[in-house]
Amino acid sequence: MDISVSELKSKMEDKEDFVLLDVRELYEYDEFNLGGRLIPLGELMSQLDTISVDKNKEIVVYCRSGNRSAMAKQILQQSGYTQVRNLLGGIMDWEASFGQSRP
Repeated sequence: MDISVSELKSKMEDKEDFVLLDVRELYEYDEFNLGGRLIPLGELMSQLDTISVDKNKEIVVYCRSGNRSAMAKQILQQSGYTQVRNLLGGIMDWEASFGQSRP
């Protein structure tokens, strides 16, 4: 099940325990990020073991619009991660809803 920007904002404000993963490129991350761990999509396969030891831990993946993170979600699921959620609309929806603010 994917996640909306408002649901993610609530999870972050409530300090829920989950992995926040940014699959954009470094220059995009430097422009604006939500505080997630940066692993560009092209590097994801080589860094799978570093994401979470617990493959049942919730992982929220995001990118600029939701397309790369949808691909990352598939890669993670195929690698055995069970609780992967794609941020619908990505950073574009976050900025449209909340501007450049972070919780």
